[in-house]
Amino acid sequence: MKTQAILLTILTFILFSCGSRDNDFKDLFNGRDLTGWTVVNGKAPYTAEDGMIVGRCAMGTPNSFLCTDKTFGDFILTFEAKFGEGNSGVMFRAQSSPDYMDGRVHGYQMEMDPSPRAWTGGIYDEARRKWLYPMEYNQEAKSAFKLGEWNEYRIEAIGNSLRTWVNGVQMADLIDDVDAEGFIGLQVHAIHDSSLTGEKNMFRNIKICTTNLDEHKTPENKEITQVSFLTNRLSEREKEEGWKLLWDGKSTKGWRGAKLDKFPERGWRIENGLLKVEAADGAESGNGGDIVTEEEYENFILEADFRYTKGANSGIKYFVDTELNKGAGSAIGCEYQILDDGVHPDAKLGRDGNRTLASLYDLIPADARRYNPDLRKKRSNGYDWNRAKVIVRGDDVEHYLNGILVVKYNRGGQQWKDLVATSKYAKWPDFGEAIRGHILLQDHGNEVYFKNIKIKTL
Repeated sequence: MKTQAILLTILTFILFSCGSRDNDFKDLFNGRDLTGWTVVNGKAPYTAEDGMIVGRCAMGTPNSFLCTDKTFGDFILTFEAKFGEGNSGVMFRAQSSPDYMDGRVHGYQMEMDPSPRAWTGGIYDEARRKWLYPMEYNQEAKSAFKLGEWNEYRIEAIGNSLRTWVNGVQMADLIDDVDAEGFIGLQVHAIHDSSLTGEKNMFRNIKICTTNLDEHKTPENKEITQVSFLTNRLSEREKEEGWKLLWDGKSTKGWRGAKLDKFPERGWRIENGLLKVEAADGAESGNGGDIVTEEEYENFILEADFRYTKGANSGIKYFVDTELNKGAGSAIGCEYQILDDGVHPDAKLGRDGNRTLASLYDLIPADARRYNPDLRKKRSNGYDWNRAKVIVRGDDVEHYLNGILVVKYNRGGQQWKDLVATSKYAKWPDFGEAIRGHILLQDHGNEVYFKNIKIKTL
């Protein structure tokens, strides 16, 4: 009898616990009306119909968002959505305040993208930093989304971890700590084609969980690329994977002048976690001069966030040999170009745009369309922060701008030598063929900022 009582107690506990866990997910939409929701930013109409929230595209209005009146910090959000040719998305931890662009909705958005590029499930920073996790980081997952059908979505925002799923397939893994709390918003994107007027964006079964999150969160999938925007800090996974900060955000440790045995005494400044190239006369290495890592690197993944000012010129170089070019000008190495393409005259020099932003300077122009015809040539954030990435595996090298491949080349063989022979580097023997070299940040006499400089050796 006692044994039966114990078993009954255990069974009751299990059933209660399971029911309790099921009850952790609460309806955000009552299925009848829009109580608890408010339209913000635009004037696209939203209605409650047959247990769905329906937003309709409209001409002459900016992006519209049906937003929860409540805000949420850590949560798991699940819902189903169906839409046609009109772009949509779901804001989470979103913000709107009178002192930011007259109340414009901004912040994290899980993209819902009907276009051929197929970025549904990526994470966009609406009206602020733009793309944080484009789906080029996880191309194999693009096929999870089914255009014109009901799709199941999941967003897990727990601490600084932001992850998304479409139809059970993980899409994004982002680490970011800009917003810890905000509202949920269902987007109807602005349209410029009148044929899309009335196009429906439909949402149903919208549920949120804010309790017992450790029991409900999805285990980490280390097969998915993780992207981190922590300022001058590594995520736990980056540490596990062997990433190292090249700049600690507060000192000159690990760096020296390219033509000095110490860090330059002028021309560079550290302020508020940013490494600043000070404005001078625009001359190449004419103020404080370039700076280089004390160590040399061979095979690696290099990332750095940069922000240029109007008309600025700078660059990130690799395979740098500081024993070359003892005279005036910059140290010699392959260069990831940093340039204000719209203002600086160098953008029109060289050949076919090979001196523009993210190009292999004076050698290969940046153009994402070579590798994915559904993308635009390059996606720059202008005077806001941009992210450079360089991957080196032996002779194979790649440049990325904001997560998108824009340059790919092999620096071995006659084809490379022929390319160099038609460039400004022709006078330097065996240019670009060094096995290893320093990493360099260029002083070109213009105000440019760097942060989040990190490297993973391969």
